[in-house]
Amino acid sequence: MYVLGVESSCDETSVAVVKDGREVLSNVVLSQIDIHKEYGGVVPEIASREHVKGVSMVFDQAIKQAGLRYEDIGLVAVTNGPGLIGSLLIGVNAAKVVAMNYGIPLIGVHHIAGHIYANNLERPIEFPCLALVVSGGHTELDLMNGHFDFVKLGETQDDAVGEAYDKIGRVLDLPYPGGPVVDKLSAIGKDSYHFPRPMIDSPDYNFSFSGLKSHVINLHHNMTQRNEPIIKEDFCRSFQEAVTDVLCQKTKRAAHEYAVKQVIVAGGVAANRGLRAKMALTITDIPVYFPAMKYCTDNAAMIAAAGYFKFAKTGVADDLFLNGDSRLALN
Repeated sequence: MYVLGVESSCDETSVAVVKDGREVLSNVVLSQIDIHKEYGGVVPEIASREHVKGVSMVFDQAIKQAGLRYEDIGLVAVTNGPGLIGSLLIGVNAAKVVAMNYGIPLIGVHHIAGHIYANNLERPIEFPCLALVVSGGHTELDLMNGHFDFVKLGETQDDAVGEAYDKIGRVLDLPYPGGPVVDKLSAIGKDSYHFPRPMIDSPDYNFSFSGLKSHVINLHHNMTQRNEPIIKEDFCRSFQEAVTDVLCQKTKRAAHEYAVKQVIVAGGVAANRGLRAKMALTITDIPVYFPAMKYCTDNAAMIAAAGYFKFAKTGVADDLFLNGDSRLALN
């Protein structure tokens, strides 16, 4: 089955064609990063307008690169939440037009499910599996006992880890988006500030990063007021060490408690090289997998893969009343 995937939950317009949930035939991504750099973050209204401008071109490029026709598509899978509601609606409505015009079944896909199934593009997911989802809007641990069987073990109680990264980047006056730059600078810095590890010893699997973020911001402010030298590389390294310690230790404990066969990391922060290195050192007795770098950030190939397995399990398509839901729950 050829699945046409559509992703527009934030500031990437992406359409892909994936065969049988594994083989990527095309994956076109139109990014808006350069547009939003001027504002230091994504502006929802601008993101929506840019999706409108580029969505038809991205559809046509994805079909052309796959060497197919729309008549060859067996399923249209589209992100219908969570995300920016204006952005979601552009992708959902474009997907509905294609599904209606060509008589193709349509299925809505949760954005986080897409990130999780990005791993399946590299190798089949084995169950039971533990997924650590780390992105700009999400930080959570999900247990999977089968395809599209998600049990949330814990999640952030405030800020997502990617959001915290970007905020620290802004405080340190780093280019947008700040997360990748913090990761890069941390490689040459030292953990000289020894920031706290929030909730690392708590018995549950929840996370909290707002206190750590405030601690870093306040220290930076106080040092600036005292005209003390600020070593950005050390700030980045100290922050990253604190964050990755919490993520890795909680993931390790959950993986052992639930006796999983593999651990997968998903979401934009899965591209973080510091997290990849520490996870490999922390969990040595259970396979730990990350998606390829190109599938860490938002893309439609992951949505097509997730849509394939969701449809295979349920056999139920959505109707043309499918709508975007900015607060859509994973289950």
